[in-house]
Amino acid sequence: MRILLDTNIIIHREASKVINPDIGYLFQWIDKLKLEKCIHPITVEELNRNKDAETVKTMNIKIGNYHLLKTQAPFEGKIAEISSQIDLNGNDINDSKILNEVYQGRVDILISEDKKIHTKAQLLNISEKVFKIDAFLEKATAENPALVDYKILAVKKLYFGEVKLADPFFDSFREDYQFPPFDGWFNKKSDEISYVCFQNDVLSAFLFIKIEDEGEPYSDITPPFEKKRRLKIGTFKVTSNGFKIGERFLKIIFDNALKQKVTEIYVTIFDKRPEQERLIALLEEWGFKYHGIKATKNGDEKVYVKDFNRNAPVNIDSPKLTYPFVSKESDVYIVPIYQAYHTELLPDSYLRTESPKDFVENEPHRNALSKVYISRSIERNLKSGDRIVFYRTGDPGNAIHTGVVTTVGIVETLITDIKDEATFLALCRKRSVFSDEELKKHWNYNPYNKPAHLVSRPFIVNFLYAFSYPKRPNLKWLNENGVIPNILDMPRGFRKITQQDFINIANYSFNQ
Repeated sequence: MRILLDTNIIIHREASKVINPDIGYLFQWIDKLKLEKCIHPITVEELNRNKDAETVKTMNIKIGNYHLLKTQAPFEGKIAEISSQIDLNGNDINDSKILNEVYQGRVDILISEDKKIHTKAQLLNISEKVFKIDAFLEKATAENPALVDYKILAVKKLYFGEVKLADPFFDSFREDYQFPPFDGWFNKKSDEISYVCFQNDVLSAFLFIKIEDEGEPYSDITPPFEKKRRLKIGTFKVTSNGFKIGERFLKIIFDNALKQKVTEIYVTIFDKRPEQERLIALLEEWGFKYHGIKATKNGDEKVYVKDFNRNAPVNIDSPKLTYPFVSKESDVYIVPIYQAYHTELLPDSYLRTESPKDFVENEPHRNALSKVYISRSIERNLKSGDRIVFYRTGDPGNAIHTGVVTTVGIVETLITDIKDEATFLALCRKRSVFSDEELKKHWNYNPYNKPAHLVSRPFIVNFLYAFSYPKRPNLKWLNENGVIPNILDMPRGFRKITQQDFINIANYSFNQ
C-alpha cells in the first residue's frame, strides 16, 4: 500500500525542531504497517523555495528516504472543475494536484493536516482515503489491535503539584505564554485539580477547568461577555495517539458543566500549532462557536463558546452541536445489549459488580462519545435526535433482578443500505466493540441457510453516548411500571416506549 504524505507532514517530520509531536506516532504506524512512504514532486519544489540554503540542502538529503512519484496524474475532470471553483492561489492548486494522486488511484491514502484538502476530498467523495494524523492513528489502532504495543492509562485526577512541570509536553505552553511565564502560573496552581492521561508513563493529555460566577471580569474579551455562570477550559492539550482521548476529555468537561449548573462553556486558544488547530476543530464539531478575541501580552487568543442552557432548543439534525442535551420531542426506544458487550461499549455505565480498572481507555471505542450499535431489529425507523435507552441483559435465571436500564444515547445517523462486507467493517470498526472476525459473523449470520441475496443484513446506528443513570431500574421495576409490560415478550431489537416512560425512568433514577 502506498501512502502519500502532504508537504506539511514532511516539514513537521524533517524539521530540526519538533513542531508537532504527533508525527512520531504517525511514522511509527507507517513503519509497523510497512506502507510505502511517497512524496509528490510538488513537495520537493515547495521545500526548495526555503530561503535558507542550508535548510534546503538538509531537506533534500532527508527526502531521499521517501519514494518520489515519477509522474503526475492528469489534472482533469471533476477535480479540475472543483479546483477552478474554490482554489484561490497557486498553493491551493498545488494541494489539489497532490490530492489528485489519490483521486486517480495512483496512491492508496493521503495524509494531510490541510483543511481545504479535506473539504475537496469530501466534494470528490474520497474522504475515506484522505486522513488527518489523528484520524489515521485511530484507523491504524482499530484495524491492527495485535500491533498495539503501548497502553493508554485511565484518566486521572491529580493536583498540579503532582504533575512533572519539566515534562516536554508543556514546552508549547512555555513558548506561547511568557507574560507571565507559564511555569510560574503552573506552580501557583499546585493545590488545584487537573485531569491527566499517560501513554507508556509519558504525559499525553492535560486538562484544567474552572468555574466562573456572574461577577467574573472579562474586560480583555471582545465583544464583551454577558453576565453568566461559566465553565472555563483553562488548559487543554491532547497528543494524537488513535485512542480518542480528546472526546474522553470533552465528556469530563460536559459532566462538570452539568454538575456545576453553568449556562456557558468557553475556551481561549491560540491557533499557531497543529494540535491547537485540531483542538479547535474538535470543539467546533461539538458545538463551540467562534466568539471573538482575548487580548493578552502574549498576543490575541481566539475565544470559542458553547451554549449550555438546558432550556435552549436541541438540534435534532446535528445532535453533537447541542450535546449532551436530548430533545423532549424526539422518539424514545429501548434496546437490549448483552452483558459481554455492555461495559466495553459504555464504560461509564459499569455496574457495582464490575471493576472500572477492567475498562481503562486502551480502545478507541471506549473513549469515543460517538459510538456504533449493530442491529437486525425489525424496527428500523430511528432518526437523528431520537433517544435510545439501553437495557443491559440480566443473569440467566435471575434476569428480573439483574437486568437493568443503564444508559441513554442520542441517534446521529442510521445506515441501512450497506453494499458489502468490506463496507460494513469499515463503518463499524473504529467505534464498535467487535473484532473484524466478529463483525464478519454479524454480516454473514444465516441460521436458516438462505440464499445470500435473501439474508437479512444488519444495519448500523451511529449514536452519541449521552449519560448513565445513577440508579438503575431493573426488569422488575420496568415490568411493574409498564415500560416492559410482559417480561416474556422482551425486546429483541429496538422497541418504542413513551415519553412518559422515559420521564418515569429518569424520575426513579435521579430522585432516589
